Amino acid sequence: EKQVMVVGLGQFGMALTRVLSERGVEVLAVDMDEKRVRVASQYATDALCFDATDEEALGRTAPGRRDVCVCAIGDEATEASIVCTALLKQMGAKLLVARVNSDLHERILRLVGADLVINPERAFGERFANQIMHEGVLGELPLGADLVITELELPKAFAGRNLLDLSLPRRFNVTVVAVRRSEDPEVAVQPNPKEPFEAGDVLVVVSPPDAVATMLEKI
Repeated sequence: EKQVMVVGLGQFGMALTRVLSERGVEVLAVDMDEKRVRVASQYATDALCFDATDEEALGRTAPGRRDVCVCAIGDEATEASIVCTALLKQMGAKLLVARVNSDLHERILRLVGADLVINPERAFGERFANQIMHEGVLGELPLGADLVITELELPKAFAGRNLLDLSLPRRFNVTVVAVRRSEDPEVAVQPNPKEPFEAGDVLVVVSPPDAVATMLEKI
């Protein structure tokens, strides 16, 4: 069973704690606010109240034994997030993920040891912008810094055509990895390159961040 430590229980940290716990992950949640810790204790395997910049207290949680450590400390405590990230790295965190609020904050956290960084507000804004601009986009999820996975309704121009005919990787750098058929939308199947798409199909595609938007504008 995967073990994850989440430090900082603002909206992002609390949501992460809840979702991971619901998916069977063993989560240790940490915050210095007693009310937040009480809420997190409803989901997490364990929830502790202490200042994560306290080296001795943080060390007692054994970050090096966790599969993933997440520093999710919010915008109101940038200095604390830097100190906490540095301490987690020094204590042997195997995979250290840190929440950032600016480009400068990101550079600093990478310097002190963050393996992955996330700006939740920016990531949500970018994904939601595509959904506003292109009504067929149902959702997006980043895959590292250079790729996103996007779920979108089949564009009208694709109905009756197949992957060989459309040549999406060559034309738009977009690869269809799964299809949800209209008759069974809960099941995603591997696409047959020779089988025509039908109205009502939903495509799951992998591409660089702006490729789907470019494709939808040009078709």
